[in-house]
Amino acid sequence: MAAEIVNPRSDSDTDGGTRGASDEPFDPAFALHRGGKMAVQATVPVRDKDDLSLAYTPGVAKVCSAIAERPELVHDYTWKSQVVAVVTDGTAVLGLGDIGPEASLPVMEGKAILFKQFGGVDAVPIALATTDTDEIVETVVRLAPSFGGVNLEDISAPRCFEIERKLQERLDIPVFHDDQHGTAIVTLAALRNAAKLTGRGLGELRAVISGAGAAGVAIAKFLLEAGLGDVAVADRKGIVSRDREDLTPVKRELAEITNKAGLSGSLESALAGADVFIGVSGGTVPEPAVASMAPNSFVFAMANPNPEVHPEIAHKYAAVVATGRSDFPNQINNVLAFPGIFAGALQVRASRITEGMKIAAANALADVVGDDLAADYVIPSPFDERVAPAVTAAVAAAARAEGVARR
Repeated sequence: MAAEIVNPRSDSDTDGGTRGASDEPFDPAFALHRGGKMAVQATVPVRDKDDLSLAYTPGVAKVCSAIAERPELVHDYTWKSQVVAVVTDGTAVLGLGDIGPEASLPVMEGKAILFKQFGGVDAVPIALATTDTDEIVETVVRLAPSFGGVNLEDISAPRCFEIERKLQERLDIPVFHDDQHGTAIVTLAALRNAAKLTGRGLGELRAVISGAGAAGVAIAKFLLEAGLGDVAVADRKGIVSRDREDLTPVKRELAEITNKAGLSGSLESALAGADVFIGVSGGTVPEPAVASMAPNSFVFAMANPNPEVHPEIAHKYAAVVATGRSDFPNQINNVLAFPGIFAGALQVRASRITEGMKIAAANALADVVGDDLAADYVIPSPFDERVAPAVTAAVAAAARAEGVARR
């Protein structure tokens, strides 16, 4: 079976699917979502009794028996090695927050069709009616035999860290929290190219991250792993530092590995002389704080729909400006990463996604830009057809090199 990118419509939708229980004015978003954004499509014909006897009983019994004797054959004779579960509890959906599992489904469907469109990977949205960490873990573990990978989505911090860790410990398939690692991978790719454009290496840069949630924590760790000189992370109460007594365990761990400069106080004060601003929190950074950054600075203001620093302001002071929006250059968008990452991992039947695989994905993504590198082009478009194949190949090669590939 395969997820088909279609827009089902009821035959009774004479008004184009725009009217529901109320007579609201035409809205193209509701029109597109009516009936959902995906369906299931057979990959084999069932035209007559011979087809039926092969696709179902009695022919299917032979395949079932073979898998029972040799469980690894499930990858060859079912869709397992081609399909990902997109799992959420609906607690951190886009910028909407905790809206619940039902309200999260349009986003999960959207994620599934992006997997298919950009990576050729089938995906199934699964919204769980629990926010209990252990219940989520146990549910996903029980569902895992049907899937080749698990993409955790829109689960609030700090539970998302524990859920991912426990699932990675218990499953032998890739588990990937996209809000963390997808964002970090695309950020690193853009930062590599921005540094290259201005003649610097990552080790020469000091960054400040606004936001100590899932994305902010993952970006900080990943950039340091990749060789960034220093990074300070700010939450609502200011810079995460060792002298603060109000830190959660996750932030306490973060304080141990970040902020070599020993900064404390506000985000704005930390930006003075900083080379990089990375926003994953919302809010607004005052213009004087942006102006205080070092020459040839980079502003990656990724909050949607309102960047922490509007590009018009950022361009006054920064050499490279990126946002999370598609209507400005340099969109830092997770869709650049997760389809190819899972395609590569599934291609080699990887048991997990390693740091090396993530760095390989970031490097491949950065390399797609090539000789076209410019201030308004440090990251490729999601519609660049070179992206997914490049990331897929790099991730598959890294999985083999790191010993987690099984074919």
